[in-house]
Amino acid sequence: MKKLILKQKQILLFIIAGALSAVVEIGTFKVFSVHIPTIFGWEKDLYGIHFPLSNIFSTCCGIISNYFFSIWFVFQRGKHSKKREFAYFMGVSALSTLLSLGFFQIFYNHVFKNEYFDLGFFVFSAEMLSKISAIVLVSILNYSLKKKVIFNG
Repeated sequence: MKKLILKQKQILLFIIAGALSAVVEIGTFKVFSVHIPTIFGWEKDLYGIHFPLSNIFSTCCGIISNYFFSIWFVFQRGKHSKKREFAYFMGVSALSTLLSLGFFQIFYNHVFKNEYFDLGFFVFSAEMLSKISAIVLVSILNYSLKKKVIFNG
């Protein structure tokens, strides 16, 4: 019973850490997707890839914040050294980044194309809806890999 409660607590803390990291990632994506195209006009559409720099930079911000949230209050340190643990975390995050970028393109080009969601006080554009959807989808894989591979269970 104690193990079940601990597992549920860890999942809840992972969701909270993920949500905080998502806020960092989405917030920085919003800033980057508004300002980077003013410098690099191709940012909105680089050979069919939409907002590549904004995605990469914001994802890096999300990954780094997620690492610190994960070690502060989600997972206990595993059997790896801090250096190796960080390297594994970055490796899993690199894989997650590629998946997230791919899912973003799919959502942006096929699911939310020219769509928006108006809450009255805030409007979610097609790029924001795509970014949020990609984050949610990839976070499931992230939890499993981080728990099993990096922080050892």
